[in-house]
Amino acid sequence: MPRRRIGFWYRFAAVICKPPLVVLLKRDWRGMENIPAEGGFITAVNHNSHIDPLAYAHFQYNTGRVPRFLAKSGLFSKGFVGAAMRGTGQIPVYRESTDALSAFRAAIDAVERGECVAFYPEGTLTRDPDGWPMTGKTGAARVALQTKCPVIPVAQWGANELLPPYAKKPRLFPRKTSKVLAGPPVDLSRFYDREMTPELLKETTEAIMAAVTRLLEEIRGEKAPETPYDPRVERMEQRRRTHAQRNGRQDRNRGERAAVREVREEGLGT
Repeated sequence: MPRRRIGFWYRFAAVICKPPLVVLLKRDWRGMENIPAEGGFITAVNHNSHIDPLAYAHFQYNTGRVPRFLAKSGLFSKGFVGAAMRGTGQIPVYRESTDALSAFRAAIDAVERGECVAFYPEGTLTRDPDGWPMTGKTGAARVALQTKCPVIPVAQWGANELLPPYAKKPRLFPRKTSKVLAGPPVDLSRFYDREMTPELLKETTEAIMAAVTRLLEEIRGEKAPETPYDPRVERMEQRRRTHAQRNGRQDRNRGERAAVREVREEGLGT
């Protein structure tokens, strides 16, 4: 299937975004040969800064296969933003759909048209204290199993040093390096032609995230934690701690009230 032309809107966005990226970030890009020259595919990318979509898009744009990002469907009907989203071929996600696969119907269609669809499987900026990938959500796995397209893992590091997660101001000096490494396709063949159960989606997602994490280990020259950070587990633990603290305060208050009653009773008895 022939690749889609980049188009006016994407070239216009590149003209605006590339010059400041070149000024702000040095580049250490590897693995471009793993980006398919033709046909539809998915990239699965780690997410550690609000500006890393620009750093990653710069890398991907220079391969000649531009990424189509997923975004809330409501953004596509909002004036200039909507026109730009449509013009650059971004992918609407219909989260109001009651069918999880239908929510990603446009992404499936894009892959089948021969597009590159970029997924951030974590769904948000990583909460891992050291910036490692978290557990992933299942959207990329759903599209991959439905289309059997190549899934290219991509790790990036450096944009987070320019603008750390949730920071309000960039750290301009010294000049940071955008490191991007694309790996070979993740072998998901063992998951094909099976019932798309939650367990299957979880296994597929874990395989994708493991590939991304291995690439990030190579970029950073460090070993990732044995168990990925899971925000759901952390929320449960936080609720448990909050509950325990609340119960502890209640126990202390009851003890204090009981002590006051004892003092009063002793005073009345004298």
